Order: sequence, then structure tokens, then C-alpha cells
Amino acid sequence: MAKQNIWKAWLRPNLLTKDAENDNFAEISTVGNTLHNEDVARHIVKERSELRYETILSILNERDTVVRDTVLAGSSVQDGNIRLAPRITGNWIGSAPVFNPKEHKITVDAIPTVEFRKALEDVGVEILGKKTGGGAIIGLVTDVLTGKTDGTVTVNGDIIIEGEKIKIEPISDTNLGVFFTDTYGSDIGLDYPLIENTPKKIICRLPMLLGSGNVYTLKIVTRFAGSIPLKTPRIIVYELPITVISPLP
Repeated sequence: MAKQNIWKAWLRPNLLTKDAENDNFAEISTVGNTLHNEDVARHIVKERSELRYETILSILNERDTVVRDTVLAGSSVQDGNIRLAPRITGNWIGSAPVFNPKEHKITVDAIPTVEFRKALEDVGVEILGKKTGGGAIIGLVTDVLTGKTDGTVTVNGDIIIEGEKIKIEPISDTNLGVFFTDTYGSDIGLDYPLIENTPKKIICRLPMLLGSGNVYTLKIVTRFAGSIPLKTPRIIVYELPITVISPLP
């Protein structure tokens, strides 16, 4: 049965086990996306409430204060998603030990509720690929029409390219962009502007010159590296061959 939610993750080498080959840990690609009280308030207003945004935000912020004060007083707080429980870590040695900040730590445990753990059963996992050293990589290509991620794309259709540091920048440089290399080594560029162009996702329409039944190598040429562009273009190649197919009748 298909999962309603999918967590997309990169595999990173486990640096704690350098002697073990192919030992990786999963890094969720969307872990940096954080919902704040302002976002929650806007969502509630938009979806199902006649309350004013300012009123909802004020209530959420006040709740944060109540929760924080309760835990600081040494008590636990539980809502529909998590239980916050105060905890002291460290070893206590001797007949009359005292708290030592160098040996002991005051912290809070966040424990999912039964309802939340049950909801997690409906989460699937999709591995985007291996990620090394925080470098650029194309992890997944999805055909918009079919939803397939096996390397087949629909002729003249749109595709979603997901990865890290794949944004085309500067966009004004015509030598940069998304290219499809044929079996003769010729690069075919896009005919239309990018639909979406971010460090983690590019959406574009396939070039009209891509023939049905042919196989290509997808590559991205960009100088994007964050706040300071690279002096020379970086070429990012997708490991899976791209096969163009005709749409079903």
C-alpha cells in the first residue's frame, strides 16, 4: 500500500566507521525546512478559521511561554504530538554528590505520543543517492507526466530534477544550464526558460530535439556554490541514463 508521506533522504558516509565500506547514514533532504508559529498561524487562518492571524499568533506564542515555564519548573508537558520531559544526565558518585556543570547536563527529552508514532507508520522513504562532502549532486529525476523516477521521461514533457547545489547561476550565462548529451557526445540545451530554479530543485521542459527511443546523459553546468559563485563552471552528471519515451495513447 502506497504511503501518504515520503521522506526523501541522502546517504552520507559514516565518518565514525572509516574502516567499514559503504557504511552510510540517511540525511533527510527537507530537514532544514522549519515551520514557525507565524507559518502555523497563517495556515490555520487559510484553512479553517475565522480568527484573525494576530489572535492566533498571540495564542501560539503564549502557549510557548506556558510550556517553557512548566518544563523549567521540573514538570512534563504533553500535547497531541509530543511529551516534553525534563532530565538530568551524568553520573553521581559519592555519599553527598552535588551538581557539576562539567559532568552533568540539564536537558529536555521530546518523546512522540502514541498518536504520533502511529502516524509515522504512514511515512515512506526514498533514497535520493549518495552525498559526499557536501558537494553538488543530482539525486533524482522525476517525469511529471508519469511520475516515474527510473530514468524514463516523456518526449516534450516536463521533468523535476532534485539534488544539492544544482541551481543554475548566474542565469544570464548562456554557457550554463541543463543539458542532454547524446551518444555522439553532442550537448542539447533547453528551448524554454526554467520553470523552477533552486539549489535543491529544478523543473524544466525537455528540449524538442530529444527523440523518442533515444538515450541521453543529463548534466547540469552551473557556477552556483552558495553566496559566492564559482570562478569556473561545475559540471554535475546524473548517474542514471535518461531514456525518452512517447506518451501513452
